[in-house]
Amino acid sequence: MTRAAEDTFQDIRDAVRALCADFPAEYHRKVDEARGYPEDFVAALTKAGWMAALIPEAYGGSGLGLTEASVIMEEINRAGGNSGACHGQMYNMNTLIRHGSEAQRRFYLPKIASGELRLQSMAVTEPTTGTDTTKIKTTAVKRGDRYVINGQKVFISRIQHSDLMILLARTTPLAEVKKKSEGLSIFLVDVKEAMKSGMVIRPILNMVNHETNEVFFDELEIPADNLIGEEGQGFKYILTGLNAERTLIAAECIGDGYWFTDKVTQYAKERVVFGRPIGQNQGVQFPIAEAFIEIEAANLMRYEACRRYDAGLDCGAQANMAKYLAAKASWEAANACIQFHGGFGFACEYDVERKFRETRLYQVAPISTNLILSYVAEHILGLPRSF
Repeated sequence: MTRAAEDTFQDIRDAVRALCADFPAEYHRKVDEARGYPEDFVAALTKAGWMAALIPEAYGGSGLGLTEASVIMEEINRAGGNSGACHGQMYNMNTLIRHGSEAQRRFYLPKIASGELRLQSMAVTEPTTGTDTTKIKTTAVKRGDRYVINGQKVFISRIQHSDLMILLARTTPLAEVKKKSEGLSIFLVDVKEAMKSGMVIRPILNMVNHETNEVFFDELEIPADNLIGEEGQGFKYILTGLNAERTLIAAECIGDGYWFTDKVTQYAKERVVFGRPIGQNQGVQFPIAEAFIEIEAANLMRYEACRRYDAGLDCGAQANMAKYLAAKASWEAANACIQFHGGFGFACEYDVERKFRETRLYQVAPISTNLILSYVAEHILGLPRSF
């Protein structure tokens, strides 16, 4: 198939594809069956420098932009893997890079680049607030040279495979701020130390092999030096990570979409029923073609979101729309793929059912499609706020 961005960043694509070839479908299938973590795969990505793509060269990284990072994530999914095991480091990184102090950058970034430390986890969502981030109830109270954390988070991914975690907590009570987005702060938490003194993790089993958890904080003390940026400005800072997250998820969905269309197109050419390949039937052709067209369109929006992010421009609208378009396109491609494989689509050995489950997640996370529509309606079209 010819694709709009096929020749873009071809050196990166070729290198990531070569690495992924060492971890074929059988590897990811076994990890999924065992509800395991692709430790060897993530280690290989780290050793090859891909997990340090966004870290500036001065701190041991490659100094690439979100555009290049999105290509890396896309290619992992396009090769049949699941970037959900490692994408957190990519989008969490920019929060530290853009808003951390020079001392924090010099201490943490070289260790993250080398693989000595992993920054895979971000704790924002809470069970009673969901996407209403400004209403979070987790508090951080300063006592001398420490902050004391109390509260609860939910759907916190990869924390069991991470050394560091970005944490959003309220440092000024909601009733005492002029704007509800004020009074929130970001902290860098040492996961292993926290688990010894006030942080408890409870895994949440789910339909995807995606390690996620409830996290409880009970008088957890962390050094005041672990505050990222200024106290009370955390909501603004966290948007840096969230816009990167949505854009990277869009790229991953695009990778999934291409995987599904490649898979089903090849199968439709080979599968003969009633004396003809099923791909000769328009009822099979049209859903595949429609999904492919939507993937290509989402691809363009992904690159626009990346361009604006890397240029330091506001990209909230583009990041949200890219995520919406790509998640929708990959899900339609997944449906076509499983439908036209028939019963074989449900057989684990074909990998369709695994990828089907994985890409379905992105209709819900990291932000639901309905909330993206609300964002566009209010912030772009100027319609009255609906909630």
